[in-house]
Amino acid sequence: MAPIKFSVEKKIPNRLGRAGILECAHGTIQTPAFVTVGTKATVKALTPEQVKELGAEVVLANTYHLYLEPGDALVKTAGGLQRFMHWEGPTMTDSGGFQVFSLGAAYGKSVSKIADARAIGASDEENPQSEPAGKLVKIDNEGVTFKSVLDGSTHRFTPERSVEIQHNIGADMIFAFDECTSPSAPLEYQREAMERTHRWAKRSLDYHESKDARKSQALFGIVQGGRFEDLRKESAKYLASMNFDGFGIGGSFNKDDMYDSVEWVNGILPEDRPRHLLGIGEPADLLGAIENGCDLFDCVAPTRMARNGALYTLHGKINISNARFTGDFTKIDEKCACYTCTHYTKAYLSHLFRAREMLAATLASIHNLYFIVNMVKKIRKSVLDGTFTEFRESFLAAYQT
Repeated sequence: MAPIKFSVEKKIPNRLGRAGILECAHGTIQTPAFVTVGTKATVKALTPEQVKELGAEVVLANTYHLYLEPGDALVKTAGGLQRFMHWEGPTMTDSGGFQVFSLGAAYGKSVSKIADARAIGASDEENPQSEPAGKLVKIDNEGVTFKSVLDGSTHRFTPERSVEIQHNIGADMIFAFDECTSPSAPLEYQREAMERTHRWAKRSLDYHESKDARKSQALFGIVQGGRFEDLRKESAKYLASMNFDGFGIGGSFNKDDMYDSVEWVNGILPEDRPRHLLGIGEPADLLGAIENGCDLFDCVAPTRMARNGALYTLHGKINISNARFTGDFTKIDEKCACYTCTHYTKAYLSHLFRAREMLAATLASIHNLYFIVNMVKKIRKSVLDGTFTEFRESFLAAYQT
């Protein structure tokens, strides 16, 4: 019996987007769905009950960070991620591959999951493994050697070790180990990293299939290839030929061609398995990714921005610390039904941030997560109702990025 079951309910006409149902051991996810990030087995500033109440269906934890602290063996002893963090719904863990990127190729740089085309053009000739880029991470064909961000101790991840750690953590859905590259990396290195990711994908799958966890945990393979169409398609074809339960779309993107990159990949990946776009969560990007066939998304942005006072509204983001909100006794967003908007005003949130009260992070995070989680639910409904195009145009006309 497969560890997950995925079915498509309805498709967007003439596009790759769809609404579906994803069933796993700890519950059902109605897709498309936003996956709330709980990096260290906690969604920062929120209780699991609060996360559930705002509408979240699934939480993703970070393999790298849980390995370092408190250790995957301890999480296993606790009964797995769900029991350890008291989250009763579906869970996911990433592979640790993005930490290779963020502490290696992107170390000391301002490169993120989505880069501006001008920044890419200015740095095409950079060697992604030159110093100081690789000072915390060394990548070779067998795996990755890295230094802990906690105490500087040296550690080693291989595809087998990454999957073993994820087995111990016990999430419903886990990812094959991969190398996430910078969008500024040249074609030659993108190909090298993609081919290494393919070898690691096979090793991850072979190890996973040799263990009992294969019955209870779904393994997703990760498509790489950077911003190059031929590499992306080659990677999708290779991963599609393997016995993965689902697929992740990894790497970093040029914002101008992200939607094209997703479409290249999803036009090849099997329709009967879920597709997860890793690390993307801005409203406009979610609309484009859903239209082009993605089912799941995770991103730290909603809670990270919330802790810094940046809040979503239907007309774009606002900085609640701005002076103009100190005497504004309206809701953050007049149409929002979240706990924060139901009970508190902009003036109160502004006061909390200015006073550096801990409650500020909680109330802001509730609002931002509610906004994104329920925006994706509305997109799903529009797919089912056959009104996706109208919803997208209406939302983007009002939302100012």
